[in-house]
Amino acid sequence: MTPGADTLAGRATLLASGVRVLKPAGTGPFPVALQMHGCAGSQPFQNSYAAAAVKAGVAVVIVDSFKPRGMSRLDGSLFVCTGATLRGAQRAGDLHAMLHWLKAQPWADADRVLAAGWSHGGWTIMDAFSQGPGAARMTGLRDADPALLGAVKGAFLVYPYASFPSLTSARGWQGHRPRVFAVLGGKDQVVGTAGPLKALNRLKADGLSVDVLTFPDATHAFDDDDANDPRTRYRADLRATAEQYYVKALTTAFA
Repeated sequence: MTPGADTLAGRATLLASGVRVLKPAGTGPFPVALQMHGCAGSQPFQNSYAAAAVKAGVAVVIVDSFKPRGMSRLDGSLFVCTGATLRGAQRAGDLHAMLHWLKAQPWADADRVLAAGWSHGGWTIMDAFSQGPGAARMTGLRDADPALLGAVKGAFLVYPYASFPSLTSARGWQGHRPRVFAVLGGKDQVVGTAGPLKALNRLKADGLSVDVLTFPDATHAFDDDDANDPRTRYRADLRATAEQYYVKALTTAFA
């Protein structure tokens, strides 16, 4: 990690070199969707979701957690997807840092944010809410502040990894109460459905608003037309439906 990246400001500066910002017409401030990729790195298919969000009047920040760290897509597949490095609890610091960064962006309504994550990105978001007072230790950011997460009004979780060592099932979300929207695939052989459903049921039991869209025939990464995992099968129709659900999540969370 780059020297100085153990603070919110330092991590934000590091990540800002790799973010892509898409905004509606006008000056804002706009509500913001922070999009966090899966363990194989930032993929082009996220642009389609982003375009749907922008059309709905929401600014989108596509966060690349790999490129600023000098990591390639292959590095992600070999080391992040296998859990060898940058697990969800550590990467949760990227969410903290981007929330900190948004406060200095004049086009952003930094108090109206939806965090969207695919697979490992979903794990990252879920762990961020679960850390509570342990956020600084778990993320490696000495000034990580769980209060920053109060700006997140919604969480959009697409086939999120939620098995060990994911924190949500055991710890809940430590009093945080964003609206939760999840997309699951009934034939997901990568993260399965048992882990995500256990975590989501924990949140429901804790009184959070949890809405789940399940595609019975969908595999993992069903919305990625460039996935290189033989366990996945792209479905253009399901991606279109998931994008519509994304817009619903945004409009509901920001209502």
